[in-house]
Amino acid sequence: MSGRDCQDRDEGLSACGCDVPVAKTSDDDDDVVEHLWQVRDIQFGLVSGALLLAGFLSGLAGWEAAELGWSAAALLVGGSTFVPGALRKLAKGRIGVGLLMTIGAVGATLLGQVQEAATLAFLFSLSEGLEDYSIAKTRHGLRALLELVPRDATVRRDGRDVVVAPDDLVVGDLMVVRPGERLATDGLLRTGRTALDTSAITGESMPVEVGPGEPVFAGSINGAGVLEVEVTATAEDNSLARIVHIVEAEQSRKGATQRLADRIARPLVPGILITAAVTVAVGFLVGDPMLWVQRALVMVVAASPCALAISVPVTAVASIGASSRRGILIKGGAALETLSRVRTIALDKTGTLTRNQPAVIDVATTGGYSHAQVLAWAAALEVRSEHPLARAILGATDTVRAADEVTAEVGAGLTGTADGHSLRLGRPGWIDAGPLAGDVARMQQAGATAILVEVDGLPVGAIAVRDELRPETAEVVAQLRSRGYTIAMLTGDNQATARALAAEAGIDEVYADLRPEDKSAIIDRLRRQGRATAMVGDGVNDAPALATADLGVAMGAMGTDVAIETADVALMGDDLRLLPHAFDHARHTRAIMLQNVVLSLALIAILIPLALFGILGLAAVVLVHEVAEVFVIANGVRAGRTTHLPTLTTPTKRPALEGVAA
Repeated sequence: MSGRDCQDRDEGLSACGCDVPVAKTSDDDDDVVEHLWQVRDIQFGLVSGALLLAGFLSGLAGWEAAELGWSAAALLVGGSTFVPGALRKLAKGRIGVGLLMTIGAVGATLLGQVQEAATLAFLFSLSEGLEDYSIAKTRHGLRALLELVPRDATVRRDGRDVVVAPDDLVVGDLMVVRPGERLATDGLLRTGRTALDTSAITGESMPVEVGPGEPVFAGSINGAGVLEVEVTATAEDNSLARIVHIVEAEQSRKGATQRLADRIARPLVPGILITAAVTVAVGFLVGDPMLWVQRALVMVVAASPCALAISVPVTAVASIGASSRRGILIKGGAALETLSRVRTIALDKTGTLTRNQPAVIDVATTGGYSHAQVLAWAAALEVRSEHPLARAILGATDTVRAADEVTAEVGAGLTGTADGHSLRLGRPGWIDAGPLAGDVARMQQAGATAILVEVDGLPVGAIAVRDELRPETAEVVAQLRSRGYTIAMLTGDNQATARALAAEAGIDEVYADLRPEDKSAIIDRLRRQGRATAMVGDGVNDAPALATADLGVAMGAMGTDVAIETADVALMGDDLRLLPHAFDHARHTRAIMLQNVVLSLALIAILIPLALFGILGLAAVVLVHEVAEVFVIANGVRAGRTTHLPTLTTPTKRPALEGVAA
């Protein structure tokens, strides 16, 4: 949808009625604006202001004709940003702040106050531009999903391996997937056994061991061994395609969000127009018709919500700028308002509550061997492996000596020799746990992956590897709960891992074994309970849930493009403590917005009767409006103070496990 289509929007401060709100550039296209001056309304507003200044200076010089000409030009330029849209909406039976501003400007012009009318147009065009700028966001993240699907897929047809495009795959095809390749679509594993990296799809932090008969999903990475996969879904209907569908549908729903000022102005505008019409009618019946026409027009100008129009976007821009300097990116005034109303927070586990960096958390030994010796043998076998578990084991040892004759048993483990000893490293079942069976069960109950080490046919140790919580997770959860938020954890991990980590984090409400569409359904259910719900996640698998929630929050440092673009708020740093600060900042900003709104409405309530009874003329009304605007802008700028948004330091690391390197 083009920027020209987006211009046909609600009057005043209403968001663009298109699926994707974009800021209007001078070229009227969909390009993302990087600077405030690139917004078309700002450009027109600045030109209007320059013309208005030229008219004012001409008036001081006594050039009345030039003053009128410059002011009229300023009015036309400034009014062009909102008058056409207001008239189009009026033709459709919709009225709003823009229509009231149009009538105010026309009324002032009819009264001969062209300079005052131009001032109204100038200020309102700037407010429109500020709001456009604050909600401008890119929507290119869905392209990241396409990168998860390989450009080609190998299928076995008529006994031959042929390469085809993913779009040419049909249900029933036998797809051949080699080590390191991504799956082009969903299917059932028919031949082979491997450890699949499914983190992009399910959020599972550890590689998933799969064998014949088990389902596999598009975008998963084959760890080792050649697989034969029976295709069960076409490219248009696989798991990634469903993610795209959910994201697009939910982004469309969010595009219709209305802002605070517009909701207030909706009943105000027709009320003012009716009052003005009644005033004129009564004037024709009981007095001087022209006197009451003049008073009615002054009343309309008095009711023009200039302060209301500019105060909310100024506050939002100041607040968004302040938060961005502290690593909290808030995408627009509507997102800021929703952030302040959230009461339920759903947290993804992998990469959000945890670091997505598996680590050794426990080592059990038998036969008199030390932790360090067991880890050294394991590292000797894993030294040349790129497996995530290998990186965890290597990270837990200080020195590594490579084993000889290392071979891999697909889906089981590694074998090799070192210092004359025969070594094996692998999963329980492939290696008999023997006296370590109780330790293995304890590790698995704690949500860890247990790896056994065998020397010369005897088990000597068990190593527990788990994707650990961020050091600040428990602190953040406690802070949020103390503020009255309801906390839930959503994850693709198994129940044991999820509940073990949730208990450590202080979270009671846990949803595990979830796929992306499951997360989205749970978020929708939480929303239906009547409380604004935020989803905090980091990966592609979180995109549907981020889009479904009232507010999506992406962990920026670890997040993929699609998660960040789908979300309304992005924590650009890696520290989860930014989350409660974001909520506090939004509440502080909303309080300032409400102050400005109340002040603006009180001003209108006072000015209308004063204008109606002729106590104030047009010049006085405009002057009061200008003073009020300066005040509300100054108040809105307070939202840009960053004293309550601390610069975070690196969290203290946990004590190193005894016998394991920190």
